[in-house]
Parts: sequence; C-alpha cells; structure tokens
Amino acid sequence: MALIRRASRLLRADLHALLDQLEEPDTLVRQAIREMEDMLEEEDQRYKLLLHEQALLEEREQDIRQSLAAGESQLDLCFETGQEALARDLIKRRLELNSTLQTLSTKHDKLVKRLSELKSTIEQNHSRLQSIRQKAELLSAEKLHEPAEGCWSGTEVRIRDQEVELEMLREKQKRGLS
Repeated sequence: MALIRRASRLLRADLHALLDQLEEPDTLVRQAIREMEDMLEEEDQRYKLLLHEQALLEEREQDIRQSLAAGESQLDLCFETGQEALARDLIKRRLELNSTLQTLSTKHDKLVKRLSELKSTIEQNHSRLQSIRQKAELLSAEKLHEPAEGCWSGTEVRIRDQEVELEMLREKQKRGLS
C-alpha cells in the first residue's frame, strides 16, 4: 500500500511539473489582469447602483419630512375646528410616517457604510491591478532582453595566445612600430 501511495505521489509530482512547464507566465498574468478588470467593473457597477439607491432613499426621506411638516399645519387646523376624529387620523399618519422615516434612516446608514466599504475595496483592488500591470510590464521587458535560445548563449569564442600575438604584430606593422 505504501508503495502505491509513493508511486502515485511521484506521478502527481511529475504531472504538476509538466503542467508548470506548459503554462506560460505571460498568458497567466494577462488572464489575471483581465479577470481583475472584470471584477473591478462589476464592483464599479455595484457601487453606482448603491449610489442610485442612496439618492432614492434621500429623496424619499425628504418627501416624508415635507409630509410631516404639512401634517402639522393640518393638525393645528383640526384642533382649531374641533375635528378630533380627523386629528386622530392625522396623528396616526404622522406616527406611520415617523416610523417609516426611522426605517429609511436605518437603511440609509447601512447603505452609507456599505458604500464606504465597497469604495475602500475598489481602491485596494485598483492598486493591486496597477501592481500586477507593472509586474507584467517588467516580465515582458525581461523577456525582450533575454537572448534567444541557441542564438548566442553557450557560444564561447576561445582565442589562443598565438592568435593574439600575430594580431599584435600586424597592428605594429600597420603603424610602423615593428
């Protein structure tokens, strides 16, 4: 059993090594950049939707505050004219509006917190993306400066001392120093 386990571990290691050789770092980095850009685009869309939702909540809160202000003058009129039944309805409406306003205010606070967190996440991811882009540029620049395989790497030229001496004599002769 141990022999089979060791053989399977060796096989897996060889397969992983083969896959590592097949994978091109440039391609993997470009794919990672594309995935991060897609993720950032989705986060930006989510952020815009939350901003829109925040604007709608604020608009609704403003409408409720205006209704509450209008209800106060109506309530004053009801008490001046002795319309207690109508005043009860207005008070009930005011209590409902206050409750709704409290709920909207809580939602608004939570939304502001989510927006702040999402903005922070987006900023962090933008900086990560910028870092990955810089690394990709460095990787591609290094690849451009690498000598091509089989081109000049491993080709050492050996010059013998006799060749140096002969060339020295020719140079002296050219210059009239012999």
